[in-house]
Amino acid sequence: MEMNATYTSLVAVGDSFTEGMSDLQPDGSYRGWADLLAARLAARAPGFRYANLAVRGKLIGQIVDEQVDVAAAMKADVVTLVGGLNDTLRPKCDMGRVRGLLEEAVERLAPSCRQLVLMRSPGRDGPVMERFRPRMEELFAFVDELAGRHDALVVDLYGARVLGDQRFWDVDRLHLTAEGHRRVAEAVWQALGLEAEDDWRSPLPAAVRAGWASRRVADLRFAHRHLGPWIGRRLTGRSSGDGRPAKRPELLPYETPPS
Repeated sequence: MEMNATYTSLVAVGDSFTEGMSDLQPDGSYRGWADLLAARLAARAPGFRYANLAVRGKLIGQIVDEQVDVAAAMKADVVTLVGGLNDTLRPKCDMGRVRGLLEEAVERLAPSCRQLVLMRSPGRDGPVMERFRPRMEELFAFVDELAGRHDALVVDLYGARVLGDQRFWDVDRLHLTAEGHRRVAEAVWQALGLEAEDDWRSPLPAAVRAGWASRRVADLRFAHRHLGPWIGRRLTGRSSGDGRPAKRPELLPYETPPS
């Protein structure tokens, strides 16, 4: 890692977390931490180029098949890879296969770029996630192992307890809010050796706990609008990203979108 280095290009690889859900913009598109990071890097490097190949719902096998070789061919300064978590949330998951595919992705991407960035994804407390936590932690332990073997950076979002605060999570309880994505962008920025803008681990002010009735109404709304459809897709093998193209498939000069 080079302190205060200048990077001239970024390619982001992954699923909904890297696509930017649920950092919703007025035009209905998603921004997210990768876009925020690209904007900050572009401000330091004229002609900065950015591609985001991530698509919501993708499993690690799909990321390897559809994104990894494309990203490697771009020869970017920085490549971020976050994948495998969707696999761990499926009813059946072959963790040996997940580890093998993740290793394949890292082996292809690490030699193609100046700096590969991996992540331990943030975790939210709750009964649904508790069921899958052992798989998630097995995945994250392997991420650490791969990083050590391939000189990749690991951004440990899972170890930052502050990101478990429900106020950083959208109503679907699966994706970060705009503030959550901003903090992830800051975490990656600092991991790349760039000067901190703030402390992304700082806790939010103490929350006023909602009443029992309000919490139950929110739980029922979540189950109807989000949990039920999510379980249905898991059971039928469908994905929210089926047929959806990458949000930014080419490595092109980054231009700040109009406000």
